[in-house]
Amino acid sequence: MLFWIQLFLLVAGSAALVYVSRGPLSQPGSHGFYRFFAWECMLVLIVVNLPVWHDDPFSPKQIISSLFFVLSIWLPIHAVRLLKAQGKPSDARSDDPALYGFEKTSAIVSSGAFRYIRHPMYTALLLLAWGAFLKQFTWLTLALVLAATVLLIMTALRDEQECIAHFGDDYRAYMRGTRRFIPFVF
Repeated sequence: MLFWIQLFLLVAGSAALVYVSRGPLSQPGSHGFYRFFAWECMLVLIVVNLPVWHDDPFSPKQIISSLFFVLSIWLPIHAVRLLKAQGKPSDARSDDPALYGFEKTSAIVSSGAFRYIRHPMYTALLLLAWGAFLKQFTWLTLALVLAATVLLIMTALRDEQECIAHFGDDYRAYMRGTRRFIPFVF
């Protein structure tokens, strides 16, 4: 029975990801294109680890996993709110199907989490992936979390190229004052 539930979750989850990523998937090489494949790796990672999700809830790895999950929920909410309020999304980038509405900013956001890191939403996805990985170590889950990590780094690098193309030297200056994922580190 568990196999069928996992299979259903994989198929339904993949269908949902394809639907929400249809714009980015039509633009190979866009940051959203790479992000879709990172999402797929994370979906498989979560579904594979579902049977052990609540095993030994007070072990150090489960506590760290839970902390990662909490941060992975807070960061994107915080980031989207800032992008909508301070990024001034506009129609200037409406011709790019790879961008979601909140990504079509006309101003660089450099407050809140964006003051320290350029990609709080990708950081959240990394936390989600590594939090799911901590539920159970296997060679498959290690391969999935490493693939998701590489794909998210590729996503961030491509996103930065797109931002440089749109914002120019202002974004380059912003890059010099921030880190990619972890404040003051990386």
